[in-house]
Amino acid sequence: MFQEIANFITEYKYIIMPILVWVFIQLFKFIYDLVTTKKINFKRILQAGGMPSSHSGVVVCLTTMIGKDVGINSPLFAVSLIFSLVVMDDAAGVRRAAGKQAKLLNKIVETPGLTGVQMHEKLVEVLGHSPKEVIVGALIGLIVGLVF
Repeated sequence: MFQEIANFITEYKYIIMPILVWVFIQLFKFIYDLVTTKKINFKRILQAGGMPSSHSGVVVCLTTMIGKDVGINSPLFAVSLIFSLVVMDDAAGVRRAAGKQAKLLNKIVETPGLTGVQMHEKLVEVLGHSPKEVIVGALIGLIVGLVF
């Protein structure tokens, strides 16, 4: 039984390990949020943003595993590396800016007399990551990719 599980993990490691990185990072954020706010927020498990970046962890884990197995001079590694850089740039750039804009728009809409716009729910403010959150997520992905 154990050998079958080990074989399955080895055969599908490029899928399993990045998903496990994502699960563990999201669980960490959920538990950290629970400890700091004393409230259960199940949305935190699937929510983007916060420390560390699960997006960065996932893509760097995958890229590291590919680099280890097929070499850093392979086309597959190059594709994975470029994909990782785009994802991390997006997390710290575009999505972070969108989160800042959502925060400002929520304040504007909530200001009495400033606008007649009514919103049924607030815009999501925690969308992106700071560069530090991206780096920490990438380091987690690198370590897991090197170990497995």
